[in-house]
Amino acid sequence: MKKTAIVIGATGLVGSKLVGLLLADSRFENVKVFVRRSTGLHNDKLEEHVVNFDEPDTWKKLVKGDVLYSAMGTTLKAAGGKDAQYKVDYTYQYQTAKIAAANNVQTYVLVSAAGSNPSSKIFYSRIKGELECEIKKLPFEKIDIIRPGMLGSGRKDIRTGEQLGIGVMKAISLIPGLASLKPIEGKEVAQAMINATFKRDLGIHSYTMGAVFKLAYPNLKN
Repeated sequence: MKKTAIVIGATGLVGSKLVGLLLADSRFENVKVFVRRSTGLHNDKLEEHVVNFDEPDTWKKLVKGDVLYSAMGTTLKAAGGKDAQYKVDYTYQYQTAKIAAANNVQTYVLVSAAGSNPSSKIFYSRIKGELECEIKKLPFEKIDIIRPGMLGSGRKDIRTGEQLGIGVMKAISLIPGLASLKPIEGKEVAQAMINATFKRDLGIHSYTMGAVFKLAYPNLKN
């Protein structure tokens, strides 16, 4: 039976790649995206809802389907402050997940981050960790948490320091035994999210760094 996918964060680096893959995947008959601004995409399978995430009562009845993909996120600089970043990276994602669970969506797939920890002194890692903890309490049949390492090229707002970091990590990943530290591309994370959906094991599962690569390329031999 073909599935209906729900996506938040559809205009971001991973989310935009995810939507493209879902639209091309014959296992999905409908792709619902909830966005703050239009994706600009046109496809018979696409159902786009431009919403105000601060007013969930106006759109919560529409959050119905088989799997919710949560790829929403921002940076401290882009958000303009910690409160604004927390709202995007935690509040909006958690409230959408809670709505989906209440609407009997069975599967939830979250893009988190390597190093996520609710007790971390790093604000970004702490947000991600807090979200993971609360998501795990929701009554989904299946929860897959994808924790990629450093994302590679593709972001429009990438900074010089991040470019250098990507270069360093690529070099380090060439050292035997450290291949899992290689920066991962947004499309690879998106493919891992989809592949996780079709793994039959129920319950809560987390995939970090090297495991995300393996999930994206399940048939790749080492």
